[in-house]
Amino acid sequence: MRQSLFVLCFLCMAGSLSAQEYSNYAEQNNRLQALVKAWPQLASLTSLVKTNGGKDIWLLTIGSGKTESKPAIAVVGGTEGNHLLGTELAIGFAENLLKASGTDSIKNLLAKTTYYVFPNMSPDAMEQYFAKLKYERLGNATETDDDRDGKLNEDGFDDLDGNGKITMMRVESALGEYKLHPDDARVLVKADAAKGEKGKYLLLTEGIDNDKDGLLNEDGEGGIAFNKNLTYKHIPFIPGAGDFPASEKETRALLDFLYDAFNVYAVVSFGSNNNLSTPIAYNAGAAQQRILSGYLESDAKASSMISDLYNKVTGSKDAPKTSPAGGDILSWGYFHYARYSFSTPGWWVPKAKPDTAKKEKAFTMEDPVANYLRWSAQQGITNTFTPWQVIQHPDYPNQKVEVGGIDPFVLINPPYKMAAEIVKKHTDFLVKLADQQAEIDVINLKTEKLGNGLTRVSLDVINKGALATHTKLGERSYFLKKLKVALKTADKQEVVGGRKITLLASLEATSSQSFSWLVKGSGKLAIEVGCPTAGVKNVEVTL
Repeated sequence: MRQSLFVLCFLCMAGSLSAQEYSNYAEQNNRLQALVKAWPQLASLTSLVKTNGGKDIWLLTIGSGKTESKPAIAVVGGTEGNHLLGTELAIGFAENLLKASGTDSIKNLLAKTTYYVFPNMSPDAMEQYFAKLKYERLGNATETDDDRDGKLNEDGFDDLDGNGKITMMRVESALGEYKLHPDDARVLVKADAAKGEKGKYLLLTEGIDNDKDGLLNEDGEGGIAFNKNLTYKHIPFIPGAGDFPASEKETRALLDFLYDAFNVYAVVSFGSNNNLSTPIAYNAGAAQQRILSGYLESDAKASSMISDLYNKVTGSKDAPKTSPAGGDILSWGYFHYARYSFSTPGWWVPKAKPDTAKKEKAFTMEDPVANYLRWSAQQGITNTFTPWQVIQHPDYPNQKVEVGGIDPFVLINPPYKMAAEIVKKHTDFLVKLADQQAEIDVINLKTEKLGNGLTRVSLDVINKGALATHTKLGERSYFLKKLKVALKTADKQEVVGGRKITLLASLEATSSQSFSWLVKGSGKLAIEVGCPTAGVKNVEVTL
C-alpha cells in the first residue's frame, strides 16, 4: 500500500513537471531518485564520478533479474550542455518505461533487455541555462586557457544590454561579411561574394575584448565539452576538445563502464548529430581504408533499417543534415566501441510554410533563424528574439554597434510544453529498437545412438533478431566477446567428434548455423549457446 501511494505521488510530481520548465540539476536528481524508490526491483542508480563542478554523473540501470547478463542498450543524454531536450529525452524515457512496467509488453521487454541510461553527461554546462546570465555553454567546469596566453577564463561573455542573456552583436563595417536577410530585416545572412554581394556588418557574439588581444569572448568559463572529448578523430588544441582524448572525468567514467559492459549492443545518444533521420551511407572508399573512416556495408544497411524504424515511429521529416566533427559519441560508439551507434537531436525547428492569410511569401533565401521566427510566430511563441538595440562599445568607438538577435537555446530546444510528446515518441522508438536485437535460440535438437556408447548430437543455432549478434566492425575486435557454442560434459563423458567449444565472430540476422558432435558416455549433456550482446540459451540432452 505504501509503495502504491509513493508511485501515485511520483506520478503527480511528474505531471506537475510537464507544465513547468526543463529540469535543473537538482530537479533531475530528484526525478532519478524518485524512480529508484518507486521501482526498486527494476531500477538502480549509481554515481560514476563527480565532475570538477561537484555534480554527479549518474547511471540509471533498468531491467529485471541479472541485468548484466542480458543484451543492453546504452541511452546517453546531455551530450551537449546547451541541449536541454537531450537530458529530458533520457530521463523522460526512463520515467515512461517504468510507469508502463506493469504491462505485459514492458515486463517481457525488461525480462530480455537491459537499458543503461546516462541522463546527463554535461551537468556543469547545462546549469548555464538556469544561471543569472544565460548563454549556450558546452564546456564543463574544468578551467582552460583557450587562447593559450597563460591566463584562465579572462575573456568571457559580457551582457551589454543587461537583459540576462547573451545574444549577438552586429557592427556596421566596410569589412563586414553579413547583410540583412532579404525577407526579414531582423536576420543577418552571409553575403555571397561570388554573386557580387557586399556585406555591411560584422556579426559577433555579445561581449567586449576584456584581455585586449583583438578577439571577443574567446576564453570564458566553460572548459571541455563532452561531445568533443571522445577518442575517435579527436581534435586536440581546439576550444572545448581537451588537450588529449578522454581527458575529463565524465568522459573516462562513461568509457570505463561501457568497455566493461560486454552486453551493450547499441548506443543511442541525444545531441546535435543525427544518423537516425538520415542514415550514414555506405562509402566503399572510406570503408576500405587502413584506418577505417566509413561504415562497413552490412553495418550501413543495419543503420538504414533502424533509420526507417525511427522515422516511422517518430514521424520525423525535414531533418537538417549533420556531419560529426570528431571526438563525438556517435562516431566513438561505432568506430571505437564497435557497436551499433545512433544519435538524434530529437527535435528541430519545422519548416514554416508562409501564411497566405497574412500575405506571407516563401523565403527567397533559406535561413534557420528566419525560419524559426516565422514558425514561432505561427505557434504563438513570444519572447525568443531580442530586438536590435544600439549601444556604445569601447572596442568600436566610431562605429554603429547593435546588440540583439535570436535568444540562446531556442533553435535547438522546443518549448517545454512540447517535450512530453517528443519524449513519448522516442520512448516508443527505444522500445521498438529492443525488438530488433539479436536473439539466440536452439532448434532441431536431435540425438542418435550409434553403438559402442557413442551418440551423435546435432542442432541448429539461430538468430531470430533483425540485427546481427555483432556489427561487422565488431567481428574484427578482439575485445568483444564472441558467440560461443559449448558442450559442458560431465564425468565419464567425452567429445570424440567435433569441437567442444566453438567461437563464432557473429551470427547474421535471421540466419542459422548447424553443429554436430560425437559424444561418448551416458547421462545428461548440457549445451550452452550465446554471447553477451544476444543472450545465452542453455539446453540439455540425454545421451
